[in-house]
Formats: sequence, C-alpha cells, structure tokens
Amino acid sequence: MKNPIYFIAAMAMLFLSSCSEEFLDKQPLDTINTENYPKTAEELITVVNGAYQPLQWPKLYNLRMWTSDIMAGNSIVGAGGGTDGIETQNMSNFIVQPDNAGVLDLWRGPWPGILMTNIVLETAPTLDINEDLKNRSMGEAYFLRAHYYFILARYFGDVPLITTPLSSDDNLFPSRTSVNEVYDLIISDLTNATQLLPPNSSYSQQNIGRASKGAAYGMLAKVHLTLGNYQEAVNMITQVEGLGYALNANYFDNFNIQNENSQESIFEVQYASDGGFSFWDNENQSSWTSPFMGPRGSNFVGGGFGWNQPTQEFINQYEPDDVRKDVTVLYEGGPNFDGLAYEASYSYTGYNVRKFLVPISVIPSFDNSPMNFPVLRYADVLLMKAEALNELGQTNEAEDYLNMVRNRAGLSDVQRGLSQVDFRDAVLKERRLELAFEGQRWFDLIRVNNGQYGLDFLHSIGKNNATQKHLLFPVPQIEIDRNPNLTQNTGY
Repeated sequence: MKNPIYFIAAMAMLFLSSCSEEFLDKQPLDTINTENYPKTAEELITVVNGAYQPLQWPKLYNLRMWTSDIMAGNSIVGAGGGTDGIETQNMSNFIVQPDNAGVLDLWRGPWPGILMTNIVLETAPTLDINEDLKNRSMGEAYFLRAHYYFILARYFGDVPLITTPLSSDDNLFPSRTSVNEVYDLIISDLTNATQLLPPNSSYSQQNIGRASKGAAYGMLAKVHLTLGNYQEAVNMITQVEGLGYALNANYFDNFNIQNENSQESIFEVQYASDGGFSFWDNENQSSWTSPFMGPRGSNFVGGGFGWNQPTQEFINQYEPDDVRKDVTVLYEGGPNFDGLAYEASYSYTGYNVRKFLVPISVIPSFDNSPMNFPVLRYADVLLMKAEALNELGQTNEAEDYLNMVRNRAGLSDVQRGLSQVDFRDAVLKERRLELAFEGQRWFDLIRVNNGQYGLDFLHSIGKNNATQKHLLFPVPQIEIDRNPNLTQNTGY
C-alpha cells in the first residue's frame, strides 16, 4: 500500500505558493511570506508532507541522482543518441561546464525542501498541538534538511547555509559556507532526528514511508563514513541493527512493486500510479525509472526511452553464481522479461537496467509507474559496517557483515585473511553490485582516499578527462550571475 503523504504533498505547494519551481528561478533562494506559516496541526503536517516532495522531482531522485551511476562508469546515457541527454553525457565525460542543465538541477533541487523544513523547525515549537506529533514533525524536518544538505555538500562542497526562512529584511544573497560547517549542521540535525523520530515499526499503515529513527541513524552512519569517522559510523549502525531491519530473503524483493517499504527498506522515495499530475511537472507522483530505463523498441514497459545502459566492464564484475545479475540487468540469453526475450540490439552496449522496470502488462502507460526509489537499504548499512570495521583494523569481524550480503546474492564467503586494502576493495566492489543504479556508486568513488580511489578507477576505464576538480560540480553560472556573493569551485 502506498503512503498517502506523497499523494497530498502537493497541497503544501499550494499552501506555500512560493515553494514552487518558479521560486527557484529567481532570488532569493529561501523566502516565504510569514502570513502563510502553519498555525494548526493539520497545516503543520501539510508543510512537513511538502518537505518530502522535492525528493520525487527529476532534479533529485526521479532522474539526476540515479544518473550519477552514468558518471561513475556503471553505464552510458544510451537514450536516443545524438544530443539526447547531452547534459548527462557531458557530465559523464567530465567536460561539464557551469551552464550544464543537469548541474543546475542538482543545485536547485534541494532548496524548496530546505525552505519547508526551516518553516517547520521555526514554527512547530510555538504551536499548541500534540507533543508526539510536534516532535515527529520536527524530527522529520531535521532528517530531511540534513539529507538535502548532504546531497548539496557532496556535489558542490561549500554551499549557502540557510537555517531559517528568510524575509525581505534578511540577506537575500547568501555567501557559500565552509563544507565543514555544513557537515556540522548535518550531523547536528541527524542527531536531533534520532531523538525525535519514532521507530519505523510504530508507524501506522497511513504513515509508512516517513522518516524514522532507523533512517536517521542510518543516514548519520553514512555521513560519518563519508567523513572517515569510522567508530562513529559503527556506533550508529549498531543502533540501526537493534531496530528490527533485516535483509529480504530474495534480492528481487527490493524492486518488487508488491513489496515496497519492506523489512530491508530504511528510507525510500514514494511514488504512486495515477497520482493525478502530469508526468513532466514537478509534482511527480509517478516514477521515471521504468519509462526512462526501459529498452527502446522492446514494448517491455510503458515508455522505453533507453537511458542508463550498463557497460560491459560493469557486467564483467559479476561472479558466475551472483543472482543479482538477472535481477539488475537485461541481457541476451538471460531470463525473459514478462514473457519477452531480450535482444542485445535494444541497447548500444547490449544491456539495459532491469531492476526498476514495471512490465507493460502491469502498468501500460509511460506516466504511471509506481516504483519507489531506494535511498537507504539494510544491505547498504551492513556493507557500511563492513567497511568501517575494516578501516578500524577489525577485518575479521568485518567479514561477517560482508558475507551476509554476499550469501543473500548466492555467493560464498569472502576469502579469509585479506589485507585491509584488499578487503576494502572487496567491500567497494560488493557495494557497486549490490547498489547498482541506485545512485550510490559516485559517492563511494569520491569519498575513498579523498577521491583518488575514484579517479584511479575512472582512468582505468578510459575516463581520462576526470581530474581532481571534477570531484565537485561547478556552481551554476546563472546562480553566480544572480547572486554576486557566490564563488565558483576551483578549476571552473
């Protein structure tokens, strides 16, 4: 059953009209008419619901976040060829410029969510409403604000740090804040969220999909792993382990539309079939993954635009008995899809992504895919713990967590006695295959060894344009033109 909070999230855009996409097309970045602040519990919930909605947009998880796997070398754009997806082609070829449309999407995508979380955090403490609802609402806002800033920090480094809704009397042209200070806020927000949010198990069916205590601990673990705070990452993951999550018995169940928000799901972006909004509008209630990734000319799914075609180098990483291959990719000679045989001619590389596809027999139109997008799964958390323990010199203990994921994939235990370096490589390879096309690989490349791990890998697959400057995107030129206090990242 789908979570209705995403169905009604667009109400927040009506309630707070300056949160629309048009809001991002002018300065300031973060303003609101205080007369529209929520005054009742119902209005507060509406704003909280609206704070989730930017996650659904193509600026974030409906397109740009998963296309980072293309940049990370797992796949190519594919699509219709020529200039189709040219902005993503340029990003993946590391010839990106400050006028790139994909970069602009990623810069602008989080700000409406940050705005609404700021409104919640400023307003909720003043409301005379149920304390549990107040705490939950603030916990959701802390989690979402941290998540939006985590996206910005990893893609751009220093960004404006806006923690209150700005009025016309405020500085409407904020400067960039040190990424270290941004991470301080992210850690503080997630810590607050762990204290205020309820466990996922306490949510009613109507509220499944909201941020939970486990999501806050899990995201905080990922932040600490990113920063190299390995003991803190382990501590946070230990908290997650005590909250009842478990791997699904079958890897496929993570991408089965009949099994969404499963025992393995810690946080996922919710979508619904026939959400009542145009596929191309920002109120996205249906997922783009199936129509965009479906093979062209195949009649497998509604749409079939042919984006995100896996490379041969990626395919070569699978071990012979890895059950994830048949779930993750379509290949000639592989299992039929909804009774149809795949042909290598459907793709420039001979492969298409399978794990997010909804058969045309289930959803015949291109604009009604209900497939949720996984942001954080328990398998991710287990692999994070394996990595962190290894970095702490506890490789023997780390093997158990890596093996949980490998065994679910039908693979034998990792070779015992690996060095710390070899075990690190084994975990990163496992993350690549387990989380393929879920928008995680790029962030893994740029965080290990200060990004040198990523540059070495990219160069090994022929992406020789990639240099240190490409570990961050350029600040969009249109934003610098509108805000004279913004500076450009080095090298652009």
